Amino acid sequence: MLSKHLIDKYNVPAPRYTSYPTVPYWSKDAFNKHLWAEHVTSAFEISNKKDGISLYIHLPFCESLCTYCGCNTRITKNHAVEEPYIDAVLKEWAMYCDIFGGRPIIRELHLGGGTPTFFSPANLKKLIKNILAYADVHPKADFGFEGHPANTTYEHLKVLYDLGFRRLSLGIQDFDPKVQFIINRIQTFEQVKEVTEQARKIGYTSINYDLIYGLPLQTLGSLVDTIEKVGIPMPDRIAFYSYAHVPWIKPGQRRFTEKHLPSPDEKRALYDLGHSMLTDLGYYDIGMDHFALPDDTLYIAEQKSELHRNFMGYTHQYTRLLVGLGVSSISDTWDAYAQNVKTVEEYIVLINNNELPVVKGHFLSAEDMIIRKHILNIMCKGETEWNHREEPCHGLMEGLERMQDMVKDGLVDLNSYRLIVTPTGKRFLRNICMAIDARLWADQPSTQLFSMAG
Repeated sequence: MLSKHLIDKYNVPAPRYTSYPTVPYWSKDAFNKHLWAEHVTSAFEISNKKDGISLYIHLPFCESLCTYCGCNTRITKNHAVEEPYIDAVLKEWAMYCDIFGGRPIIRELHLGGGTPTFFSPANLKKLIKNILAYADVHPKADFGFEGHPANTTYEHLKVLYDLGFRRLSLGIQDFDPKVQFIINRIQTFEQVKEVTEQARKIGYTSINYDLIYGLPLQTLGSLVDTIEKVGIPMPDRIAFYSYAHVPWIKPGQRRFTEKHLPSPDEKRALYDLGHSMLTDLGYYDIGMDHFALPDDTLYIAEQKSELHRNFMGYTHQYTRLLVGLGVSSISDTWDAYAQNVKTVEEYIVLINNNELPVVKGHFLSAEDMIIRKHILNIMCKGETEWNHREEPCHGLMEGLERMQDMVKDGLVDLNSYRLIVTPTGKRFLRNICMAIDARLWADQPSTQLFSMAG
């Protein structure tokens, strides 16, 4: 068990590093859409035939606000919003297909939100069929979607399975009724178990549960009950996240205050208990909050040093080009990022004007590319190597100097050309990456931008 001193020392605000540079450190210059399109075309030409592309579609609508949630959502019970939004996403896809200049090969496709299962099965079928009408599917394609256990029906599961989906992620967080009430996320264990059993019977091969520790009113007892229940259906993967209390960003979190939250010591005990129970059940700690059973592709990729990380989190395969469709979605060409506008109204106006809805982005410098590579290696492989003569990078060298304390604390083994994350350091991947985050150190924030690392 880790010492309290070590956990307290490294419990500081830290990015989750789904990108480098992180979004707050993207260039503040006006975004150039034409240059962005050139980067998309170049990435497509380099990698499509070999690796295919990844596609993320953001479906923002939810019928109610989950107060813990940090995602970009639109709360409504009006399901008439579904078709106009899908039509806009398909128009955006058509714009990107024109930019590609060739037929895309989709290797990964993920529906996130919001609540994708807010949409009817018929409308999801319309969306995916029209996406695939302009693309080929890679032989190793991996399609997944996020679902709310309370509204994911058998028809949802069957329609998406027939379109190629094999992964399902269910947001659970905690089964305690008191916790569910205060975070406004209600679903019973029976509902979760039924959806899981239906998905497996249909043929889904990987099911993930999202759990959160540090929620308001959460106790060790409620976490024990939650994980004991999780151990009955035994999902293939579990994301065990730390609750990020950022009411200055997400006003819905003002439904409760810090007095409802576990203390730092209580939160640490929740994590330690959860980690212990999950590993006792047979889950392997992948890192960065992710756990997987030994026969899941995420675990297999970790063992083969083939993990990749992008804006969707960890994945078991790599593509150079990730295209994000829908409001707030982020795209990545490997040497550039772009994010769409964040409101549905502005998104639809731009689409109807035949404009790409990207509003901001970042074109990576040579130093950015080097540091990005090492951060990905640290998060996905637990080690990285460099040659200062062949790959000179002042920001990296300064970052390695900042790691001397981490060497003393046993988080990393470090020499003149190689860094290895120790078993102790695996808990502190965000902190290790932050040490070489040249842009953060060059412009340290005056206000808190990120959630706490612990």
